[in-house]
This record gives sequence, structure tokens and C-alpha cells, in this order.
Amino acid sequence: MEIDNRSTKLLIGFAVALLILLGRLFYVQIIDVGYKVDADNNSMTREMIYPPRGVIYDRNGLLLVGNRVCYDIMVTPREVTAFDTLAMAQALDTSADFIRERMKYYHDYRSRIGWQTLTFLKQVSSDSYLRFAEEQFRYPGFKGRVRTVREYPFNAGGNLLGYTSEVSAEFLETHPDYKSGDYYGRTGLEAAREQDLRGRKGWHIYQRDSRGRQKNSYRDGEFDVEAEPGKDIYTTIDARLQQYGQRLMNGKKGSVVAIEPSSGEILAMVSSPGIDVDVLAEFGRHYQKLSSDKNKPLYNRAVSASYPPGSVFKLVNGLIGLEDGVLKPWMQYPCYNGYVYTSSGRKLGCHSHRSPLNLEDALMMSCNGYFCYVFKSILENPEYRSTEEAYDHWREMVMSFGFGRKLGSDFPSELSGNIPSSAFYNRYYKKGRWRFPTIVSLSIGQGEILATPLQIANLAATIANRGHYYIPHVVKASEGVEIDPIYYEKQYTLVDTLQFPKVVHGMWKAVNAIGEGGTANSAYVPGLNICGKTGTAQNPHGKDNSVFICFAPADDPKIAVAVYIENAGFGASWACPIASLLVEQYLRGEISEGRRDVEHRVMNTRLIR
Repeated sequence: MEIDNRSTKLLIGFAVALLILLGRLFYVQIIDVGYKVDADNNSMTREMIYPPRGVIYDRNGLLLVGNRVCYDIMVTPREVTAFDTLAMAQALDTSADFIRERMKYYHDYRSRIGWQTLTFLKQVSSDSYLRFAEEQFRYPGFKGRVRTVREYPFNAGGNLLGYTSEVSAEFLETHPDYKSGDYYGRTGLEAAREQDLRGRKGWHIYQRDSRGRQKNSYRDGEFDVEAEPGKDIYTTIDARLQQYGQRLMNGKKGSVVAIEPSSGEILAMVSSPGIDVDVLAEFGRHYQKLSSDKNKPLYNRAVSASYPPGSVFKLVNGLIGLEDGVLKPWMQYPCYNGYVYTSSGRKLGCHSHRSPLNLEDALMMSCNGYFCYVFKSILENPEYRSTEEAYDHWREMVMSFGFGRKLGSDFPSELSGNIPSSAFYNRYYKKGRWRFPTIVSLSIGQGEILATPLQIANLAATIANRGHYYIPHVVKASEGVEIDPIYYEKQYTLVDTLQFPKVVHGMWKAVNAIGEGGTANSAYVPGLNICGKTGTAQNPHGKDNSVFICFAPADDPKIAVAVYIENAGFGASWACPIASLLVEQYLRGEISEGRRDVEHRVMNTRLIR
């Protein structure tokens, strides 16, 4: 009886196991096709479909970067038969030697290549491909694959837009989601918005026969994936203003940045010398020449160059003095061609002008001596126990204007500039061994202070807004494309908004008070109420740099501009007229007849030697 029960249990267990096995076999062979697909993978080939990259528009919908169709010629060497090399070379607009070289390579490595399909020739034009397609039957093993390449219908902002290039082995090591043959945005906006612009690749899957030859679509395309085009980007750039800025900067080394103060949107970002958009489409052919150019056209000076801001920084010191209560607008200080800051008579020089001056007139005339007194009063403020403590406070105030740190723009390669710390001076001069005379040059934006043109333009926008700014950015939110909410947030300085009107009128007088000694009279445009501040930044490598910031109109600012030109002398000489022309063009859409001679002089003068 016990034996029968044991036999029955064994039979039942065997039957259950058999049913499970049969059920599993049924599921694997009939229901789940995954194993069938895995088995078929050895006899399938995947043909990649590359998506069109998203296009780029300016703020008004003008196309800046588009796509044009081209073709990669693919080859499966095992399928190639004898063909007319010269005829193919003529059809594809290449050389017979190139074709012979490639075919020799395929023959030498035929066992390694097997039945793989390889890229034979990249980016063949539509015209060349059509010639080839008419005779494609003569070339078994060759076929075309559609690709798109960038085209630039409007010449605005080569350095701003950036370029694309094929991925390198080094790039693939850190970007496993890319494959050999892919293209990516390498610089500029192309790099900054790569994830939006690139799209998603698709593919067609084909079966191969026992000899590896491509046959029909696998399972009628059930596992094919359509390519997903990249997202279109709308920028904040005004393409026509950008183009006009490039024309003004032709033959000059430096940059122009224009910002809409009420939003932080960058209207123009010019780096000169720069890259012409005609070069971008075939960047690889021009890279060697551009990279070896002594004037560094690949270098975006607007965000990646740090300079002494010069006298435009007097605005910051004046505002901090007002906020700290050590400066009143009516206070007058003398200046007799400079400020003597040591007992031995060492002087920080200044140009000749009437003396003494109050704050407005000191800004109007850009008096060095006045702002030495202001900076001295900040560092010797009795509220602080030491120069170091007062300096740390000053530095914190300065950095609230966006200096000495990255602003956080959505544009790549932004530098932070430099506002030296007290720790730096402690290391350099020893703790307790430095005072105001040691760092007197900071009074006028010289010494160890460095700023990017973007930061200097942001200063103009901050004063235009009377104490706050929006982080400058170049991409607008649009369908499917989001921007960080921080770009909508006001960034306040540590100076009370009530202090800013006290310097604004001095900037207005610098431009508009004709005949009173203002340094920025060359920026005067009747009716525009431009407020500005000149700067002449000392340059240890040659002639002084010419600097100017401005905004307009005074009471409802629509545009803030910074112009920084290397080795160009006084701010009033070149930066000033360039900025005013840009402002006039933006606000009025044209240059008035009375200023056409200024425009002609600027556009036809080369300062690069």
C-alpha cells in the first residue's frame, strides 16, 4: 500500500513537470517571439536611419541654421563586382585614386570585414548622388544612405551658433549612446542644446541569407524604428542686429554683447575675428587654417576672454560707496591729473579736467582720482576692524553684480573672471601687510580684476534695471524645448535700488551733456537718451583696450550693450561709436543721415595689424 502511494506521487510529480516543460516550450515557441528574434539576430542586418537635426531660428523666426540633404555612399565589399573606376569617380565627384585605394583596403582586410556594410564616401551632394543613382545598376554592392548636413541661409553668428563634427574615438569613450559615424554639436549653440537638436536614430532590419547577402525586410518591418527628428530651437538673438554688429567689428579684435534688460535675453553676441557661417558647413576643411590663425577666430571672446574692465568698473565702486554711506552724491574730491597714494609721491594718473568734482561729474568725466577717494573710504570704513574685513565686504558686494563667478548663462565655455580674495593678497603680501595703497588700481577696474564682456554687458543691464538683472541667456522656451526657470528670476545686487538713479544721471551726462567734458559724447544720438560709461583698460601686451557700456532709452531701457576692443585706445575712440550705432540700429531700424559718416568710418577702419 505504501509502495503504491509512493508510485502514485512519483507519477503525479512527473506529470506536473512534463506539463510545465510543455507549457514552457509552447510559450517560447508560440507566444514569446523573443527567443526567435535572438536566434534570427545572427541572420539579420540593421540599416541605420539618421534623423534630421533640429533647426535654429532667431527671435523673429528667421532661419539661422537649417539642413540640406546629402548622401553617404555605402558599400558591402563582398557584393562588389568589377566596375568602371573612372566612371564612378566622375559620378561621385571624387578621384579614381581614392576609389582604388578604398577597394584595395577592402581586399586586404576582406576576411575581417566579411559581409559588413561600410561607409565608402561621406556627404555626397544631391547632384552627385543623382548622377550616381542613374547608373547604380552598374555598381553592385554600392548604395546611398540619406543624411543631412547643416546649411546657413543667414550670415549671423558663426561663433555663436557653433559647428557639428563626427564623433571621435575619445568622445565615444565617454558617450556610449553615440556610435561611430554619428555627428554631434561641438561648440556654441550646437553643443549647448545637443540633446534637443540631435533627435533619435531609427533603423530598418533586413534578413541575410546563408552567404550573408541582404534580402527582404525582417518580419515585414515589425521591428523597424522610425527616426525622430531633432527639436527646433528658437534663440533670443536678433539675426539682423547680430549681422550688423559683425559688420561694425570687421577688422577689429574684441567683442560686442547686447542684452534686453527686461528679460536677460541676449540680442547679439559678436566675437571678432570670428567664423564666417560659410565655413561652418565644411568646417573640417578649414579647421587647420582657423586653428593656426594668430587672431584666434575659433575663440569666443564674448564669454571665454577675461579682461580688466577699466573705468566702467567705477560705477560699481560708486554704488558700493553710496550703499555703505561713505559716499554722498554731492561730495566733491579733487583731482590734479591723478591721485597721489604714497608718501613718496607715487601717483595713479588721470587726464586733465576741471576740479573738484561731485559724483555725477566724476562719472561724466571718468575721473580716476575721484574713485580712488571712494575706494579708500570703502576700505577704511570705521565699521570694519581691518582692511581685510572691509575688503571681504567689498568683494561680496562686487560679486553680487555677477563678477568673479560664472553668471550661469546657457551658453557654453563661460569663464568666471576674477575678483581677487583677501586670501590671495594675504598670500602675496602677507597677512596684515597690505592696505588701500597696495591695491589702489582696483579703484578704476585695473589690477587683478578680470571680467568677460558678457559680465560687463550684464553690468549695463543691471544699472538699466536699477539694481537687478536676469541671467543672460540665448535660448527661448518653445514647443518641446524648456529653459531653466532661473532665467525668469530677478537677481538682485546687494546695493539698494534707490542708489542706482544717482549714477544713471552721470551716465546720461557722459553721453548727452555736449561741451561739458563728457567722455562719451561720441555716443550721442538725438532723441535716444543713451546712458553710457567709457573705459580705457590698460593692456600689458600693447595699446590700451577700448571699452564702453550703455543702455537706452534712459527711463525705459530696451537694450544694454558692452563693446570691448583690444588695442584700440580710448573708450571714446572706437567702443563708444560702435555701441551707439548698434543701439540706434536696434531702436530705429536704421542709422540717421547725420551719423552715416560715423558708420562709414567704423566699418572701413581696420585696427588689426
